[in-house]
Amino acid sequence: MMQTDERHRLSSEEFVGWLRREGERRYHDRHPFHVLMHDGNLTKAQLQQWVLNRYYYQSRVPIKDAIILSKSEDPGFRRTWIQRIHDHDGDREGEGGLALWLRLAEGVGLDREEVASFRSVLPGVRFACDAYVQLVERVSLVEAVASSLTESFAPDLMSRRIAAWEKHYPWVRADVLEYFRTRVTRARRDSGMALEFVCRNATTYQLQERCVAALIRKTEILWHLLDCLLPGSAAAPDGTRPAP
Repeated sequence: MMQTDERHRLSSEEFVGWLRREGERRYHDRHPFHVLMHDGNLTKAQLQQWVLNRYYYQSRVPIKDAIILSKSEDPGFRRTWIQRIHDHDGDREGEGGLALWLRLAEGVGLDREEVASFRSVLPGVRFACDAYVQLVERVSLVEAVASSLTESFAPDLMSRRIAAWEKHYPWVRADVLEYFRTRVTRARRDSGMALEFVCRNATTYQLQERCVAALIRKTEILWHLLDCLLPGSAAAPDGTRPAP
């Protein structure tokens, strides 16, 4: 008889611990570009370049959320998840996270229309962000939701970013940092809902393993985006980086 190497499904506590360990050690807050940002060592041009290129990532978020919506047969899930699209796109013109990011772009001295056009987005950044959309298209619903769990680590990063910008980049008006402030609470809300969904629906060890792989892939995408902005700095401060 053929032997199988199937492992038993982990408890929710064990599974959450696995997700958190992988996410924390691979999250892009450890990237050299973020270290430079938070230490106040970016030039104005470098900060502008980050804001401009990161907007392309922001613009992909509601698109990937729409794809996740399309994967679900559950109206309750869709009613909850669609809030993410409202948060980014707003309920009307000039509202939502994308509008707040364009305010940030203007606040660091960029032309709003140029940023919104994506004309100056680096090819590598475009590749990384499009890879995120392709990831959620390719995998199952629960894996796609698991890939979003990087937002579990966003509130602390956003809080540190606000403090760092106010301290080191006083030429940026405090009112244009509103996007970061809104993400502190919304990321906690969203990640809690996503984590509960993943724990409930990853019903086998193999599916739990694929959820962890999706989260890891997302961390690699975020890391690569920053690699593009800081060539030659692919390693974290302690010499490590996300595994391929």
